[in-house]
Amino acid sequence: MHLSRVIHILGLLLMFQACTMLLPLPFCFYYASGDHTAFLLSAAITFVCGGIAYRFTRIDRDLLPKEGFAVVTFSWLALSAFGALPFVLSGAIPSYTDAFFETMSGLSTTGASILTDIEALPRGALFWRSLNHWIGGMGIIVLSLAILPFLGVGGMQLFKAEIPGPVVDKLTPRITETAKILWAVYFALTVAEALLLMFGGLDLFDALCHTFGTMATGGFSTRNASVAAYDSAYIEYVIIFFMLIAGANFSLHFHALRGQWRGYLRNREFHFYLSLIGMAFLVISASSTFRAGMYPDWEEAFRKTLFQVVSIITTTGYGTADYELWSFTAQFVLFSLMFVGGCAGSTGGGMKVMRIHLLVKFVSREITRLVHPRAVVPVRMGGHAVDRDVVANVLGFFVLFMFSFAGGVFIMSELGMDMPTSFGAVAATLGNVGPGLGAVGPTDNYSAVPAAGKWVLSLLMLMGRLEIYTVIVLLSPATWQR
Repeated sequence: MHLSRVIHILGLLLMFQACTMLLPLPFCFYYASGDHTAFLLSAAITFVCGGIAYRFTRIDRDLLPKEGFAVVTFSWLALSAFGALPFVLSGAIPSYTDAFFETMSGLSTTGASILTDIEALPRGALFWRSLNHWIGGMGIIVLSLAILPFLGVGGMQLFKAEIPGPVVDKLTPRITETAKILWAVYFALTVAEALLLMFGGLDLFDALCHTFGTMATGGFSTRNASVAAYDSAYIEYVIIFFMLIAGANFSLHFHALRGQWRGYLRNREFHFYLSLIGMAFLVISASSTFRAGMYPDWEEAFRKTLFQVVSIITTTGYGTADYELWSFTAQFVLFSLMFVGGCAGSTGGGMKVMRIHLLVKFVSREITRLVHPRAVVPVRMGGHAVDRDVVANVLGFFVLFMFSFAGGVFIMSELGMDMPTSFGAVAATLGNVGPGLGAVGPTDNYSAVPAAGKWVLSLLMLMGRLEIYTVIVLLSPATWQR
């Protein structure tokens, strides 16, 4: 491990972040929110620190895999650390712990918030909060690979460490071209959703912020009541549609935009993704939302149920209903979906649909082998045998995920949180969902979590966003040996 190479790229990323800190300025001035000075000062501090790191280090060869993991992990920590500055300097979030938590929640697209009155924040701070979602959704590293070609040095190592999912889908031989394609699709869908939301009555500010939260599957809203504040069926259906898109593999969208729509029909993971949504919808509808009296008509019950199911499985976390008022069965189903997440190659968090599908296939294979001990039964996906290394990776990830979950629950309970809240908070942050259960439910927030707990949950957000392996590998002594 040569730290100078890592620091060199971190410096470059910090300079890029300093430029993004200028993007909220038009809204600061237009709404006279008074936080423009904080953004200018934060941008200057971040740019100078990044410039120093970049100037006094260099890259003399391609990055090693372990250096790629270090760049991605430390970049998320550094960008969260400096990204918290506008909140602190503007006074929007005076506590640095709270500001770091909010920033990490934004960049990791978790959507967990410590804010008790979101609408009281200055407009510049609100826009920055949502912009972090959008940048973190497709990934700051992938963005850098798209617009900064000289990061193509060792770029595949960064791409592997950054892109969520068990399989990295290279659309072109050149990694920078793949990054550009992914971001082009991401940008096009962002523009489409923003325009549709504006057509539904939202102004540019609210349309952009909610689009950022949707496409990144983050869920930060500009309203205390989240999407429910608009009380609009049109807006809810638009967001449902784009949450579904954001939770699917972006390579499918790329091929669809090129006229190859059959990719959706042939992709087994996409079928399983829709099947899970359908089954969860039916169970919750039968056990809770379609019961007489809960909602005035079937259409609203249908919409509220579908919205929450899609919001949770894609780890977006937007809310239009308080699902803690639903039946225990409904809450259990939603809690289970927090672990699933979106498809591989999507902006969603969680374990990913592909991993769940492979685990189901693996269990099915093991049952068959118990009945027929001498049979050779490979794990298949889409008619093709899955490599044993991929299956082993998925099993290892599942074990690590569950150990991380159990460890997180233990720590949060030791910090004084009750068990429903501990379970909900850890599942929601490790799965990058946002709202959990108990005191961190859909109508609550994370402000009551102890300071130490917020740092623990911030680490879980990072681990969830970077697929655990990327962070855990840095704990190995071999990683730091030259």
